[in-house]
Amino acid sequence: MSAVLPTPPVRVRLIGAPTDIGASMRGASMAPEALRVAGLAPALTRLGLDVSDGGNLQGPPNPEQPPRQGYRHLPECVQWNRAAYHEVSEALRTGEVPLLMGGDHSLAIGSISAVAAHCRAEGLDLRVIWLDAHADFNTCDITPSGNLHGMPLAVLCGHGPEALRQLAAAPQPGPALQASQLRLIGVRSVDPLERQFVHAQGLDVFDMRHLDEHGMRKVMEQALMGVGERTHLHVSFDVDFLDPEIAPGVGTPVRGGPSYREAQLCMEMLADTGRLGSLDVVELNPARDVQNRTADIVVDLLESLFGKSTLMRPRP
Repeated sequence: MSAVLPTPPVRVRLIGAPTDIGASMRGASMAPEALRVAGLAPALTRLGLDVSDGGNLQGPPNPEQPPRQGYRHLPECVQWNRAAYHEVSEALRTGEVPLLMGGDHSLAIGSISAVAAHCRAEGLDLRVIWLDAHADFNTCDITPSGNLHGMPLAVLCGHGPEALRQLAAAPQPGPALQASQLRLIGVRSVDPLERQFVHAQGLDVFDMRHLDEHGMRKVMEQALMGVGERTHLHVSFDVDFLDPEIAPGVGTPVRGGPSYREAQLCMEMLADTGRLGSLDVVELNPARDVQNRTADIVVDLLESLFGKSTLMRPRP
C-alpha cells in the first residue's frame, strides 16, 4: 500500500495597500500596519497556513483635491489599482491566496480584475461575495461625492472611467464581472440614484432587512448556492459591513449592521465551502478606532474565514 502524502499547507500572501486615495476620509492608509499589529500573520500561521508578508505596495500620496469630471483622485487611483492588479496576479500565478490589506475599497478594482483574469485563464467559475454596508455602485453621473471607493463594483461591471475599465477588462475585452457572479451582503446605505442603478443592473443584494427577516444562515445558503469544485470564491470584506458598535474603526459607519456572531457565522460558512481563493480587507480606519479594537475583531473573523470553527457538536 502506498503511503498517503500529507497535504501541503495553503499558502497565503499578505499584500499591504496603504492608501485612502478613493475614500471620503483620511486614515485607511494606516490599516495594513494595524492588522499586522493585531497579529494577523501569526493568527493565520497558528491555523496551519503558510503565510508570507509581501510588504506594502507603492503608490502616490493622497493629494486631497476636489473631484474633476466626477472623480476624485482618478490618476492616483489608477496607479494604486495597477499595483494591486500586478501583485494579486503574481500571487495567483504562484498558487497563493492573495489577501489584500487595504486601504479603501477602490482597490478592489485592481484586485478583482486580477482574480477575474485568473479565473478566465484557468476555466474557473468566479463568485464574489461583497460584504459591505454600501452597494459601491455609483458612477460619475450619480455620485454625490466623486469618491472612487463608492464606485468599484460599477467599474468592475463595465461602468466607469476608461482607465479603470481597461484594467478591469484585461486581458480580454468586456467587463471583469457579470451581475450573476456577485452577491452583496449587509447593505443598508445606498444613494437614491445608485439604488435605481443597482435595480436596473439586476444585482443580487441581501440587504439588512433581508438578513433580519431570514437570518444569516439562510442568507449565506442563498448567496453560496451553486458554488462547487470549479468555483473560485473571492471575498471582498469592507469592515463597515460590521455594526459600528463592535467595529468603530471605519470611515463611513452605518448603524444596524451584523453582530459579531452573525459575522462569524458568515465567515464560517464561507470557510465551509473550501473554495476561498482570494480576498480583500478594506476600509479599516485606525484613526477612528479605539485601541485597535476593530483590527482585533477583523483578525478574529479572518481566522474563522480560514477555517477556525466554533463547531463542537458532530455534523449531522
